[in-house]
Amino acid sequence: MITFQKDTDRELFASTLVFAKKQIRALIEQHPDFYPMYTMEGRWKHRGESWTHWCDGFLPGMMWIVYAHEHLDKEPMETAAWWRAQAIRYSTPLEPRKLDRTVHDLGFIFISTYARWHGVTPDPSLKAVLVDAGRTMALRFKEKGEYLRSFVAEESLFIDIMMNVGIIFYAALETGDARLMDVAMRHCLTSRRVLVRGDGSSAHEAIFDLETGQCLRQATHQGYRGDSCWSRGLAWALYGFGTAYVYSRDPRFLATAEACADFYIANSPPDGVAPWDFDAPLESRMLLDTSAAAITASGLFQLSGLCVDPVKGAFYADCGRHIMRTLCEKHLGQSPGWEGILKGGVYHIHKNLGVNESVMWGEYFFLEALSWLLRQP
Repeated sequence: MITFQKDTDRELFASTLVFAKKQIRALIEQHPDFYPMYTMEGRWKHRGESWTHWCDGFLPGMMWIVYAHEHLDKEPMETAAWWRAQAIRYSTPLEPRKLDRTVHDLGFIFISTYARWHGVTPDPSLKAVLVDAGRTMALRFKEKGEYLRSFVAEESLFIDIMMNVGIIFYAALETGDARLMDVAMRHCLTSRRVLVRGDGSSAHEAIFDLETGQCLRQATHQGYRGDSCWSRGLAWALYGFGTAYVYSRDPRFLATAEACADFYIANSPPDGVAPWDFDAPLESRMLLDTSAAAITASGLFQLSGLCVDPVKGAFYADCGRHIMRTLCEKHLGQSPGWEGILKGGVYHIHKNLGVNESVMWGEYFFLEALSWLLRQP
């Protein structure tokens, strides 16, 4: 189905990593201690609306990814040390947010930073931050309905939270807290039931009756319609259920991740970069979302190592590689003055925020996927 030129791919991915490091370093030097969300006309520094405060972990997370590469590739010691210093400098100010109850995004903030930091520095104080963040995240749980509420309302469940429930699983396993594990499991089972459809597509949001806990309907803030399949939400589901399986080994979560992967692969264009919503009208569907593609590629690489069937696992890895080749060949921010790594991302189409721009989560998961590819033999 797909022909892979692996030697050429390695050269492409290696040169893209060089470009990505250049763009990240320029951002650090031009806008020190700034945590961007999306570009406007290719520029990170602007006065555009944020909508919600959820992206601060992605830039330091990229620094940790680069540091790991510099360290493992035996680059000059001072180069690796510089990236580590920057990663610590940008990660440390996030610590107070371990108690932040205003967002449902503590996994995004801390798994990308403190978990990577702890992975190279097994300091108990770093683990304690992660555990505290997991406990805080668990406070969002609604017993009636059995879900972690979104930041917008008590009756609202977002598919995005599947990417953040991992911080609760982490805290549960590190502390042996059965209550935390129960919260994480029940949230995932509810999300699977009310947000993932039989064909593997996903909804952005579910709305619950607070008195009965009954799911009333599917809805959306960023997709085309409540019953459509917003591509970034599908990417969150694919990756998030795969991660839930890593922590729980519950085969239902693996099956759900595979169903989401199969829907993405079957319904995307041949180059693997999906439209912003799979069900948008034809003209609108011409707008792609490279951030959804990058998240999907990284989720497929994770899934490839989890599949019981090695043939299916190899197929998912090949599909992820195909997506990454397209992103590297067609969507890099190499225009003069463009400050991001990856063009063509979409934040919030209805608010006209970050449409056809670089978006920080797209950058992070693109770099994560690139890192995975370059670690392969």
